[in-house]
Amino acid sequence: MSAVVVVGAGIVGASVSYHLARRGVPVTLLEQGPAPASGVTKHSFAWIGSAGGHWPGGAQDLREYVLADYRRLETDVPHVVVRWTGSLSWADTPAESSRPGPGQFRIGRSDIATLEPNLRHPPDQAIHTPSDAGVDPTALTHALVAAAGAHGATVLHDTTVISLQMTNGRVEGVLTPTGLHPATTVVLTAGTGVPKLCEPLTADLAIADSPATLARVAAPPGLVKRIVARPEFEVREVQDGELVLVVPHVEGTAAVCEQAAQDALQHLKTAFRGSDQCRLLGYGIGRRPVPRNGPVIGYMTHERSVYVAVMHSAITLAPTVGRLIADELVTGSPSSELQRCRPPVH
Repeated sequence: MSAVVVVGAGIVGASVSYHLARRGVPVTLLEQGPAPASGVTKHSFAWIGSAGGHWPGGAQDLREYVLADYRRLETDVPHVVVRWTGSLSWADTPAESSRPGPGQFRIGRSDIATLEPNLRHPPDQAIHTPSDAGVDPTALTHALVAAAGAHGATVLHDTTVISLQMTNGRVEGVLTPTGLHPATTVVLTAGTGVPKLCEPLTADLAIADSPATLARVAAPPGLVKRIVARPEFEVREVQDGELVLVVPHVEGTAAVCEQAAQDALQHLKTAFRGSDQCRLLGYGIGRRPVPRNGPVIGYMTHERSVYVAVMHSAITLAPTVGRLIADELVTGSPSSELQRCRPPVH
């Protein structure tokens, strides 16, 4: 296959580049930041699961492959670490109003206390999903980019895409401050930045910009055993001694946002025994791309030179989507699993 340029080294671009490079495709991965996962990826809670959650549009067709593709990456890619902890979730309303899905179980207070022994006041009931997992999104993205490079991909950081280079309606590469990067196919994986990259092709893509605030917290290792989603917050251990905590998003000054992060930390301390020494390491706001009708994946042009891949949740879907996109580009045959994800073609 001829050369491919992938724009955006977040989790989706990293996965696409790795899966293409391992199949022998000449790939150039361009990232405007100083390192992979410089954008929204590093602010992801990175909760991976296939049992619960919302799976709009074509995401539903990808759901069954998510866990197996993560197991595959663990085997195939050096330094990929998946924490298969399972999850516990409950809401303000009684658990009886939430029916467990396939692979989920409603459990009582004593079982909750066994699974999460540092929880001060376990609820009467919660939903337990043993198959759920989490990753460090930045570390995972770096591992995929490194693996892509090991298979021959060229990775360029601090490289802003000015525009797509087009001749007679066909894209022939991307223009950057350092010159033209020629390609037979350009794959756009830059999240909320995709619409600006190929106007007017993306004018009819409905991609919302959804903000999310996450905090990193230093904590005693093992303080939180599983992914815990309770009414006040969501928290999990992203690596030994470090938690990632979802903060209710507020618009305002840096001081206002930091106060929201401190308030979430206080909720955490109230909820878990042994958390007195927890401290805030930092927080960040990610602008998540949320397509209105589910993942948008496929060619944007009839001559098949521009391919787009935008989705939520990108962390969950990236290994599966990267594999399927690489298969489409290499074989030239459309993937039936991606059929309901297609964008309008121009």
